[in-house]
Order: sequence, then structure tokens, then C-alpha cells
Amino acid sequence: MRWALVRVCLAVTAMVVIAFAVPLGLVVQEMARDRAFTNAERQAAAIGPALTVTTERSALEKALAATGSGARGRIGVHVPGAGAQGDDVRVGTLRSAPRDQEAARRNGRTTRAGVPGGWALLQPVLLGSGAVAVVEAFVPAAEATRGVTAAWLALAGVGAALVVGSVAVADRLGTRLVGPARRLAAAAHELGGGRLGTRVPEEGPVELRSAAVAFNAMAGQVVRLLENERELAADLSHRLRTPLTVLRLNAASLGGGPAADQTRSAVEQLERAVDAIIRTARETRPAAGPAAAGAGCDASEVIRERMAFWSALAEDEGRAARTAGVDRPVHVPVARSELTAALDALLGNVFRHTPEGTAFAVDVHRADEAVIVLVSDAGHGIADPQAALARGNSGAQDGSTGLGLDIARRVAESTGGDVRVGPSVLGGAEIRVRLCLHGAGGGRETGRGHRRSMRSRRRARRRHLWRSPN
Repeated sequence: MRWALVRVCLAVTAMVVIAFAVPLGLVVQEMARDRAFTNAERQAAAIGPALTVTTERSALEKALAATGSGARGRIGVHVPGAGAQGDDVRVGTLRSAPRDQEAARRNGRTTRAGVPGGWALLQPVLLGSGAVAVVEAFVPAAEATRGVTAAWLALAGVGAALVVGSVAVADRLGTRLVGPARRLAAAAHELGGGRLGTRVPEEGPVELRSAAVAFNAMAGQVVRLLENERELAADLSHRLRTPLTVLRLNAASLGGGPAADQTRSAVEQLERAVDAIIRTARETRPAAGPAAAGAGCDASEVIRERMAFWSALAEDEGRAARTAGVDRPVHVPVARSELTAALDALLGNVFRHTPEGTAFAVDVHRADEAVIVLVSDAGHGIADPQAALARGNSGAQDGSTGLGLDIARRVAESTGGDVRVGPSVLGGAEIRVRLCLHGAGGGRETGRGHRRSMRSRRRARRRHLWRSPN
């Protein structure tokens, strides 16, 4: 915008300078020529009185020498038939052609004729004898253009000064316009990045001031809406504490046994999750981005723990559960609670959306830049994977909020990874969660060959796993 304004002012000023300077320069050039011819005409008129008195050569030579132009050889006189034998008398320097002199004599008025080095001013003079003499005054070309070059240089200097001044003014005006616009754009980026306290000064032109006022009002409204949502989430989560307390008391009365221990563990985990929701809702920071350096957990340990938790329900429903790749530590840049929530959401979908007796498996692959967690089942699969990944798409089903896959997607995207849905080697659906180890990848694989090799290794490992005896 700033440079566009400068270019516009430069073009307009240049056109104005050309429109005024060129005609003015031409007028100066014409005035210099008129001045030179007027001076020559005055010098020629000074010879007229002498011609009316005498046409003798000696007298005319003295009259020519008395003038400055005559002394420099710029004036000549042609008197027809004034000689002793009736021949023409020619005094001084004559540069014009005889036909030009004859034409001036016939016309009876001053004329101009081009000669080498300039022009000849031919002025007819009527003598007492009735003859017409011609006085010629020479006007050099340099005399006709004297001062024109200086005038053109002066006009060019004035035009250049006007152009430079207009560019400077336009640049200053552009800076005044662009500055508030840049600050407004920077504030919008900061607000989008989560700095909710960002505001812009209300300055600049009227339009930009109005935009700044609207931006500040919008930012304030966003802050108020987020505060209301946090308070609402905290309030709703706080209301869950009462039924959780009843569940905890009832679980305490179950006595001993694996089922009772698992129930008490589930209630404690649910209480911790509610407390985490309340703390998160009370915080004023924006949504968490990628995990900080050094943060994370052991994915293998989390998977073993969650599979142990779900194994009791899987045994009750007759489901075969397998794990692979969890025999060695696999560190991922995700908080333990976040990875636990994602795994519980994916495994809960398996139990919720597949018939009893459907087998499932959790597989972990460690690559150079990412860790891939595969949750697959032998159910009916997912007909529309893209729709399944849409937030809240399955919420119309009973007992579903439609946020299971979205929880896993947000965990993966916090590291720069992604979640994909496709068919599994077991015959059902496969949820592929890719967790980037260094925030790399941007949600895409590093290469087609790498994808093919990972897919082939995964299928071979799954076939070996499911063909092995229980």
C-alpha cells in the first residue's frame, strides 16, 4: 500500500511537470528567437534614414560602420540601379539569395530567409527615386537560442524538485496509513496465537481507527466468551463430584477382589479427570500447543496399563486382545494423562461400536521421527472414515458424544502428527495415531517409500501375532 501510493504520486507529479514544463520551455525558446529578430530589425531600421538621404557607397559604408551589427559584418545593403553606370550598389555582407531579396522588395514588408549559420532579416526601404532598397540583418542561430538551455535546465530542476517532494510526502503519508494497518494485522496474528490480552491503539485515519475499535471490541468479547465457557465447564465438572462421591463410597463397600479393585481404580481415575478438567477450565492460558522439550511419557507403559484395565471387560465379553511393540520403552512428547485419555477413547469406541466377541489389538511402531499407535479391530469397519473424523459426527448415537476420535486427533496434532482411519488387517477398522517426536512432519508422511515399508512391516507383524498360539 505504501509503495503503491508512492508510485501513484510519482506518476501524477511527473505528468503535471511534463504538462507545464514542456510548453513553458517552448515559450521561452520562442521568446528568445523573437528577441533576436527584434534586435536585428532595430539595427536594420537604423540604416533607413541614411538611405533616404544618399545612396553613395562611401556614405552607406560609414552608416554601416556606425552600427554594432554592421561593424561585425551582420548588416548589408542592396540598392538596385544606384551605381554610376546604373548598376546595383551592394554594401556590407549579404548572405541571402537574390531571389529572397527580390521577394522582399516586391512584398514591401520585412521577411525572413534561412541562410547558413542562422537567418537573414530582409527589410525593404522606399527611396526618394521610387526604387526599393533592401537592408539585410544577419541573425546567428546561437543568438536566437541564447538562454534557452539555461531555461530548460531550470525547468528540469524545478520539475525534479517537485517530483522528489511529492514522493517524500507520499512516503510519509503511506507510512502514516500503513503503520496502523500493520499493527492491526500483527495484533490479529497475536490474538490468533492465543495472546488474548492483545489490543491495538486507536490511531491513524478514520477508517483504521474504526477498524481498531472494532478489533478491540471483538478481542474483549472473545475473552468474555472464553471466560464464560471456562466457568461453565468448571461448574459442570464440579457438579459431577457429588455422584462421584457416592460411587466412591459404594465402591469402598464392595470388599476385595479384582473387579472391586478395578471399580475403585476407575472411580479414582474419574475423580482425577474431573479435577483436571476443573483446573484446566480455571486457567486463563489458551489451548495447549506442542509439548515442551523434555515433557512426555512412555507410550509402551501407558498402553500396557490401559490394556490391563480393559482386559477385564474384554474377558467378560469374550474378546481376544493383543498388543505388539510394547516390550520396550517408547517415549512420546505427550503428557501421560493426554495419551491415556486418547487410548481410552479409542478402546472405548471398540467396545461400544463392535459386537461382543470382536477381537482387537494395539500396536506400536517406532520410526525415526514419529511413533505410530495402531488400534484395530475385527468388526464391521467404518464406512465413511472422513465423516468419522469430523468433530461430534457420531454424537447422534445413544451413549456417544462424538468426541472420541477428536480427542485422539487433538493429542496427535499437538505434536505435529495426525489421525487416520482405514481398514485393518483384522478385517475391521484401524485407527492410526501418528505422534511426531520433534514437532516435525506437519501432519504428512516423510515419503511414499517410507509409508509402504511401514505398512508392509505392520501387516507382517500382525499376521505373525494373530497366527501365534494363545
